[in-house]
Amino acid sequence: MALLRLPRTIAACLTVAALTVGLSACGAGEIGTEEIPAREGLSIGVGGVDYNVFITRELNLRITPDKAYYKGPPAPPGKVLYGVFVESCGASAKPVRTAAVHNFVVEDNQGNEYHPKEMPKDNAFAYQPAVLPKEECTPEPGSIAQQGPTDGSMLLYEFPLQNTENRPLILHIEGPYDLLKQSRESKFIELDL
Repeated sequence: MALLRLPRTIAACLTVAALTVGLSACGAGEIGTEEIPAREGLSIGVGGVDYNVFITRELNLRITPDKAYYKGPPAPPGKVLYGVFVESCGASAKPVRTAAVHNFVVEDNQGNEYHPKEMPKDNAFAYQPAVLPKEECTPEPGSIAQQGPTDGSMLLYEFPLQNTENRPLILHIEGPYDLLKQSRESKFIELDL
């Protein structure tokens, strides 16, 4: 009788082992890809720069500190303004340029794409591309943007209110064009709306 159970036990053990290997293979993959976007708060490298989205939040231009973030017109009826607050740090041995503002595109789960609004260059909170030596960051330590409650430079987006329900909203960061590789590196971050 014990001999009859042995093949079943071996078969069950082999099945469990095969499932374990299969499930662990499903979890394998690079974080920050389109299939496995990074989460806010995780630093991801793009083109020699580490980007970290600290927070994404709706802006109410009638309250402090939001009215300091953006001095432009409020969102029109049916739309909302969101700030995506990001830190960029040089991660390469040589100085590298951070991504241009237009290289940060948000896409909802319906395929709608949103580009950041233009911000004045004199706005202390606005994300501005920069050339960063290794381990230097923007916003700079001690700056208003770095010491503020969001701890990052702001990219400003205007979304249709109803489309904020089309979650997840994914931030696509496209690095500078690499002449040697003849391509651009891209990474993805799921925004926490």
